[in-house]
Amino acid sequence: MADKTVTVKELVDNTRLNIVSGTEYLNRPITTADISRPGLEMTGYFTYYAPERVQLLGITETSFSKRMSHDELLMVYRKMADAQTPAFVVSTNLPIADELKQAADEAHIPILTTHLTSSQILSNMTYYLGGELTPRQSVHGVLIDVHGLGVLITGDAGIGKTESALELIQQGKARLVADDRVDIHQEDEQRLIGQPSEVLQNLMEVRGVGIIDVQQVYGAVSVRSHASVRLNIHLSNGKIGEENFDRLGNEDETLEILGVKIKKMVVPVTPGRNTASVIDAAAVKFRTQNMGYDALKTLEQRMDKAISANEKEDAEEKKHD
Repeated sequence: MADKTVTVKELVDNTRLNIVSGTEYLNRPITTADISRPGLEMTGYFTYYAPERVQLLGITETSFSKRMSHDELLMVYRKMADAQTPAFVVSTNLPIADELKQAADEAHIPILTTHLTSSQILSNMTYYLGGELTPRQSVHGVLIDVHGLGVLITGDAGIGKTESALELIQQGKARLVADDRVDIHQEDEQRLIGQPSEVLQNLMEVRGVGIIDVQQVYGAVSVRSHASVRLNIHLSNGKIGEENFDRLGNEDETLEILGVKIKKMVVPVTPGRNTASVIDAAAVKFRTQNMGYDALKTLEQRMDKAISANEKEDAEEKKHD
């Protein structure tokens, strides 16, 4: 679990929630993205109660509570109103029970409400909290969106990562997500999301020029707040034909971040080579491969066909000889 916490106020500001009571308690911390639907707890079963979670009450829980007496309901809500409990959320604009208001007020816990259904607000809160609380890793590089594809450019200092990204942005082929430091978190088992640090958002450092604000210079369409990291292009000072390089590329190479592997392409940087164009071509190649077309396989098939035709020709000539 991430060390970072989110306050209830941040949850309210970033999801479709309204404050019913407990405005002065909105600084309570949320430490987990898991949301609790306290169905069993309404029956008095608290053996596996998770008090550190946001407690979501929907139609099922509120309907069941109508069968309970005032004392029973107050006892249950008091048990749920633990010192660790961040907030109570009531969905679908359902009426708030007086017993819940009393228990929450006694424990200094906010009550929030929304017109959304339980499943809708559960999805909203889980998505937001998951993005904020999941483990993160900072990677030195540049993250750009190339034709809708998140491309992480890495390489040695001074090799031209920022300059190549800037050229693609100027051409309208890419949008900047993050320069220098990319903050990456895992959205699910197969998807990584990259974002800029708050301090460096929309900014690029170009050697010899200094800091430029990409949004101010090239417009709002030239930046993105985040992107799914799908491809890593690593710029290297090596040369094709030397150690670790293959003219046709290594199709099996990957980069692992937070346990998720993404495709990695190592691109040699040499004088006179337009690195930005190579990055653009690599992104297009990756996209077409995902759509089922592989140029290398096409080449191999054509070569096999040509070899077969030549062998057939040779065999025919031998027969006539």
